[in-house]
Amino acid sequence: MVSPKHVCVIGAGVSGLAAAKAFSARGHRVTIVERSGDLGGVWEPARSYPEVQTQSPKDLYRYTDRAMPDAYPEWPTGPQVHAYLADYAKSFGLDRMLRLDTEVAGMARRTDGKPGWTLTLTSKGGTPSNEDFDFVAVCTGQFNEPRELHCRGEGSFLDQGGQILHSSKYGDPTLAKGRRIVVLGGSKSATDIAVNAVKSGAREVTIVMREPVWRIPYFIGGLVNFKRILYIRAQEEMFPGWGASPMARLALRLAAPLIWANWRGLESLLKAQLKLNKCKMVPKERIEDGVNCSVPIATPGFYPMVADGRIKAVFGTFDHYEADSIVMSGGERIGADVAVLAIGYKLGVPFLPEAYKQKLVDADGQYRLYRLIANPDLPELGFVGFNSSFCTVLCADLAANWLVRYADGQLAKQPTAQAMRDNIEMMLHFKRVERPAAGVYGGLCVAPYHYRHFDELMADIGATTWKRGGPAGHFQPPDADAYAKFLATAPEYRAA
Repeated sequence: MVSPKHVCVIGAGVSGLAAAKAFSARGHRVTIVERSGDLGGVWEPARSYPEVQTQSPKDLYRYTDRAMPDAYPEWPTGPQVHAYLADYAKSFGLDRMLRLDTEVAGMARRTDGKPGWTLTLTSKGGTPSNEDFDFVAVCTGQFNEPRELHCRGEGSFLDQGGQILHSSKYGDPTLAKGRRIVVLGGSKSATDIAVNAVKSGAREVTIVMREPVWRIPYFIGGLVNFKRILYIRAQEEMFPGWGASPMARLALRLAAPLIWANWRGLESLLKAQLKLNKCKMVPKERIEDGVNCSVPIATPGFYPMVADGRIKAVFGTFDHYEADSIVMSGGERIGADVAVLAIGYKLGVPFLPEAYKQKLVDADGQYRLYRLIANPDLPELGFVGFNSSFCTVLCADLAANWLVRYADGQLAKQPTAQAMRDNIEMMLHFKRVERPAAGVYGGLCVAPYHYRHFDELMADIGATTWKRGGPAGHFQPPDADAYAKFLATAPEYRAA
């Protein structure tokens, strides 16, 4: 018998909606708190920059129980994703669970002797109030709090009429017209904004990044959708995985020449297709050494604009502002009217008490999360959407289905606290020693091990099937409809 819980879901983005749906479907009472005035997280219109679109094809960026509309393009736009999320929330009654403009100011263990947490909630213009919850799902994800960058000379730059804004605030493309735009960062948002600034009539556009990185075009070689190369089991098996047996390690060593040739061939194809030599943007790192969540999609038009000079690419470290210029650490000056900081977001759970933060995050920033979802030393608490990848929605969906069963003690493989701690230590060693690229974003990146991660979650949940057989299972990308069927093979239950 599973008792109904009052569950607080913090965040109403992709992950929060997945968690709310999973808990409510099992008979729990759910409250979603969202500090913004709308649902959607990074897809909230107020946070989206012009021409934003997904990095993932629409069949990878969806929930298991709701496909995106057929009319949507292969890579949906920001407004389309927001409309999809809003429709999802309405269809499953999640919109009735929402408390918008409500922020979590703090949390502490309940003092009434019951398991759970007391959250201090502050509504817009209201006074803080304390509410008790039996379980809390943190769904703020990795794109919650914009990262700040303050450098010497910032005041004089602003006094000269310059503007400094985070990429999430670049909402009006007319801002660029006739002005010198400098974009700091090498992510897809950085290249998206640089391209948009050119199209919007900027006088000059410069992008500043530490060094060139590998970027993947939507269609590799102009023909093959990248999901059919980078998101298949066959490619995933070319990477050394965690907990590998001696036989698996031997097989990788024997296949090393073929694996090496595979990656060199992909690099050659990308160099030719994107004209990296002409752009002087050939990365120093081998592509296989850096495949993780920070490998961005190549914004259409970016490399041609660099090649013909419409976008100037500068490599190095930004040092300070000086009058109407940005000065690099090597002394190079870049004239600027607007500095767009495409430098990402701060990772963290600011409302968690310090004693619990220390249990959650190690000194080097690595998160201590079993399956990237739960920590045995943080009871009645779980995290959805911290298992980041290019299949973000599917990752959140499966994590939410895992978490509700974990919270209810209904996993087929319900782990003991010690088993969780042992697994966390093993995974941390893998990320720190065996594959450092797996340590990006606090070690919360699933890529390139999507299938390995999904297999573990589905086995824990108790699905009797979680793999497609034959060539489809080995050479096809993850399929949300298939995972809906796999989830249906897991034991059913409902709180009562």
